[in-house]
Amino acid sequence: MEYQGIRNWEGLLDPLDDNLRGEILRYGDFVDAAYKSFDFNPSSPTYANCRFPKRTLFERSGFRDTGYRVTKHLRATSVIQLPRWMEKAPSWMFTQSSWIGYVAVSQNKAEIARLGRRDVVIAFRGTATCLEWLENLRATLTQLPNTECDKNGSDESGPMVERGFLSLYTSGTPIRPSLQEMVREESKRLLQTYGDEPLSLTIAGHSLGAALATLAAYDIKTTFNRVPVLVTVISFGGPRVGNRSFRQLLDKQGTKVLRIVNSNDVITKLPGFVIDGDQNDVADKGDLISMASFPSWIQKRMEDTQWVYAEVGRELRLSSKDSPYLNSINVATCHDLKTYLHLVNGFVSSSCPFVEKAKRFLGNRRR
Repeated sequence: MEYQGIRNWEGLLDPLDDNLRGEILRYGDFVDAAYKSFDFNPSSPTYANCRFPKRTLFERSGFRDTGYRVTKHLRATSVIQLPRWMEKAPSWMFTQSSWIGYVAVSQNKAEIARLGRRDVVIAFRGTATCLEWLENLRATLTQLPNTECDKNGSDESGPMVERGFLSLYTSGTPIRPSLQEMVREESKRLLQTYGDEPLSLTIAGHSLGAALATLAAYDIKTTFNRVPVLVTVISFGGPRVGNRSFRQLLDKQGTKVLRIVNSNDVITKLPGFVIDGDQNDVADKGDLISMASFPSWIQKRMEDTQWVYAEVGRELRLSSKDSPYLNSINVATCHDLKTYLHLVNGFVSSSCPFVEKAKRFLGNRRR
């Protein structure tokens, strides 16, 4: 359970524990399977859908012998309306609902014995469709629904999250349930089925998927009284999600978040900005804005804006510059999931950041 964050990964990150490294890479492979299963071809009749049925998804995406079974496909829906002058644009640009990931449950007895529990995985891919990109740009903070501030109509900011991420998680149509509804429905079913067993819930995602994973973890812990001992988020290259009150809410409910961050990945520095405050788990303080030099009234005004975010959970900070095998360090390469897995596999400690064994992860890197 320590590898799931029951003690906030104390003493496991620097140097990086080999068993934890293996678990991070394993959950990264679940996310990679979501990418490989998605139909990226706009001219395909199945564009923005999953290319494989649940039964063969892992095998056909090249992720064999997982010991897990896919139980549910997940979709995200955007409610952004493109302007009328774009009516003659290709139809794929207007794709509202797209396959975003899946739910899987460990079934293999040997794998359950290795973990000491049955594990439920929710895996989310990153941004792929036009409307998802536009949702990413809705970067101001908005009130998180159903919190005390929201129920009381308080003027205080309270817990707030990025507007576009929340929209993708909660929006639906008359014929398409929201991602939130699908996550809740499947979580309820699995808790009823396996609730009498030792159970963990691990939500992994890359980029946009990491943000959705954080929102899903908060939602599950909030919605269900009978939740697993641990709900853990494994975030690869995730953007910022919410403000300081949202982070405090995650901490209070016991949601564990491990953020794997590439120092050279600009996406992890967006959206908005972070004030130093009590961000003790951020390794690169250069990403923070120091508030000490500002008068108190300016500090208050800044915190009340819709642009002040806070990092969540614990951070494992890596760097593309530490790898001798990355020939080009650009925005796309630094944010690529395969780059993250490559860096995790090679990282030893802050004093010995890279070893040669990670070279194998550079093959067939997804752009």
